[in-house]
Amino acid sequence: MHDIQIKTERLLLRPLKITDAEDVFEWVSDERVSRYMVYTTYTNIEQVRKWLAFVENDASTYNFGFERMLDGKLIGSGDIGFNPSKGSWGFGYNFRYDCWGMGYATEAAKAMINYARTNFGARKFASSHCEPNIASGNVMRKCGLHFVGYGKFEKLDGSVKMRSMEYEGEI
Repeated sequence: MHDIQIKTERLLLRPLKITDAEDVFEWVSDERVSRYMVYTTYTNIEQVRKWLAFVENDASTYNFGFERMLDGKLIGSGDIGFNPSKGSWGFGYNFRYDCWGMGYATEAAKAMINYARTNFGARKFASSHCEPNIASGNVMRKCGLHFVGYGKFEKLDGSVKMRSMEYEGEI
């Protein structure tokens, strides 16, 4: 687990902890949110605790909780990490449904990108989203990425398969 904290105008990006389980459960158990994510909708808090325990020990990516500074509420999470097979830094994000459309995803994604640029000299970035999730495509374009083609999206359990939209950029 890392101990990195990044402040933006409205967010504190900080390490996720097992004690965040109840806040995280608020969005991972919401089908409106999970329909666009690789995980299936969580049905109990123990699943969240198990995932958070994994995240605490995952050294391959930088996982962050997105805490709203206004009230200290954890409203989302995301990660950024280097993908050696693509030679680029990949990133993703996930927010409570009631926080969609407020610019938080762009703010958090730009902060993670800036962290990788500043600390690791990262220049090449990539991300993707399920085709119907056009708001995520807007975030990626605002971060400086451009659409490069279609790919495949599949839930971890194989229950849903659809087309994804792939984005890349040298920033």
